[in-house]
Amino acid sequence: MKQQTSGIHHVTAFVRHAQATVDFYSGILGLRLVKKTINFDAPEVYHLYFGNEAGSPGTIITFFPWATSRQGRIGGGQVGITTYVVPVGAFEFWKARLEKLNIPVTVTTRFGEQYIQAADPDGLQLEIVEREEGALSQWSFGGVPADKAIKGFGGAVLYSTAPEKTAAVLEQVMGLERIGQEGDFTRFKATGDLGNLIDVNITAMAHGVGGAGTVHHIAWRAKDDEDHAIWRRRVEESGQHPTPVIDRQYFNAIYFREEGGILFEIATDPPGFARDEPAETMGEQLMLPEWLEEHRDQIVQGLPPIEVRVLEADGQ
Repeated sequence: MKQQTSGIHHVTAFVRHAQATVDFYSGILGLRLVKKTINFDAPEVYHLYFGNEAGSPGTIITFFPWATSRQGRIGGGQVGITTYVVPVGAFEFWKARLEKLNIPVTVTTRFGEQYIQAADPDGLQLEIVEREEGALSQWSFGGVPADKAIKGFGGAVLYSTAPEKTAAVLEQVMGLERIGQEGDFTRFKATGDLGNLIDVNITAMAHGVGGAGTVHHIAWRAKDDEDHAIWRRRVEESGQHPTPVIDRQYFNAIYFREEGGILFEIATDPPGFARDEPAETMGEQLMLPEWLEEHRDQIVQGLPPIEVRVLEADGQ
């Protein structure tokens, strides 16, 4: 049986300001802050995870907020747009909400679907589309009721410097199906019902520049550690160069940069974000891996305080 990923596990991006990021993704978009930890390789920097009520794979966007980061430039070798999916009937709610909160929006059409396109405070490009697929979120916050809440990822738009090579990896390695072409994009579909539709530019793009407002990597789902090991062999046998398996506490990961310049990760669904704190209170406390606990006081002193708060426009 052909190995296929069910879609996106998570997306990780660079931003500048931690509180502004919390205010946007929790306050405006209504996502749950499911994990507050640090960059294991740079403990002076937060690693913040936002998703649905459980932080389920396919819903998770993560950030490294670095106040002194340079401004990035979105381009080839990056995820150009991260797509969120909302319930059918929620499109006008989201358009009105973003406009009310002074977020400039553009409405566009691609592959017969309407998208609301906007940017976060650092310029990260996002879009919202409504679809039947995907379980409804059980999370409500501020001005976002559960029946209008973001379900998770709809997919992503990949900007490649070598589109046919990126397409080959998506089809031949990750197991996505090429399902259409329209205008400047080819569309691929994974087997899952979230994070499953991926659009890739047809014409090669010039390289982007990493920094605030850009995506660092896109992660694809592996069912478990056994599946993950098979994925690593598969990637290596395809001529790519995967890293060793890395323990990220909440999933295991391998990384490789495909020939279109985009950093791919494959991450395991388990163990998930409730492994080190109760599911009911996830995201409220700073969680550190065991090897950094002895430095907790020093780490906390170096991090700016943040809070999840209801926006004034939503009646705070």
